[in-house]
Amino acid sequence: MVKISLFSSTAMSFVYVFEDDFFWNNYSYDYNESSKSFSPDPDTLKCEYEPLEPTAVVILCVIFTVISALAIFGNLLVGWVIRTSQEILAPSDVYLFHLTIADGLLALTLQFCVAALTRGWLLGDFLCQLLHIVMDANFYTSIIFLTCISIDRYLVIVHARETLTSHQRMCSRILCTVVWVLGCVLALPTLSIRFDISISTAWRLAIQGFIRVFGFLVPAIVMISCYSITVSQLLLTHGFQKHRAMRVIITIVVAFLLLWTPYQITMVIDILLRADLVQHDCDTRRSLNTALVATHCLALLHSCINPFLYVAAEEKLRKKMKLLNISHLTSDLTFTFHISLSFKLTPKSVIFTTL
Repeated sequence: MVKISLFSSTAMSFVYVFEDDFFWNNYSYDYNESSKSFSPDPDTLKCEYEPLEPTAVVILCVIFTVISALAIFGNLLVGWVIRTSQEILAPSDVYLFHLTIADGLLALTLQFCVAALTRGWLLGDFLCQLLHIVMDANFYTSIIFLTCISIDRYLVIVHARETLTSHQRMCSRILCTVVWVLGCVLALPTLSIRFDISISTAWRLAIQGFIRVFGFLVPAIVMISCYSITVSQLLLTHGFQKHRAMRVIITIVVAFLLLWTPYQITMVIDILLRADLVQHDCDTRRSLNTALVATHCLALLHSCINPFLYVAAEEKLRKKMKLLNISHLTSDLTFTFHISLSFKLTPKSVIFTTL
């Protein structure tokens, strides 16, 4: 019988990896060479480890499958429509295209989660680590691209910035590269948290705090600030289309906050409990673990609704879909968001075409 860490065997169940966000203390596990099985070492566990119930596994698989299918379909559709457009793409269109890539890749990783939850992880340590990098990187890039879109709308509406100049198009492509690199940088620290048990608890907490601040809090503040100022500018205009545009902006911000904030708050509570800054018992720990799983699924749902929300808000996309005879594929999913955003602002004569 030899002691090994929780994530150092290719025979481990993916359930342990999925729950690593919830059990990343320095626990040891006994590994039986003959039976190829794991059992928690009671000397190192603060609370008794309880694996997911079969019913919970089935529910997670169903949720992941539905989210993955809708997200892949929606993001492929929107990305293809943008890519095949004959028009010059504005910066916000470029950001939206890269957003569909990030959300689509995240949706693809969920298929690996489903397979691993049902049959265990069979692809080795390297691919396990790579999967987590891809998942985390696309989480963060998705949020950052949403922030870039909000900044672009702020510059166009409030400062009447031209969007179709060659300089702006070049800057938007460079910024997309920076966003992808930044997403990977934010994902790398979580890799060390999950797979390196030698890292001290203090460093784990510091890394988690850094990720919470720069991976969510800062983008959320920037997004809310930009859209608040944008709405204030729209209030100076007149007409019914102004109200429709503001309604779309509010919908996008509210959807982002409703789907992402619960997970981030739950993660902050988790950090406080792990640092023993808040007294808790094992029942509290188990309840929080359940909340982490539920809010994580809620956050994943954002990658699913993003494309349909932007199709509903973007008149150009709907027109292109009609030309391609595919608008009926999304009509049922976007009928509540049939909002036109093409109008001219006064006195600056800025065309507001997309969010």
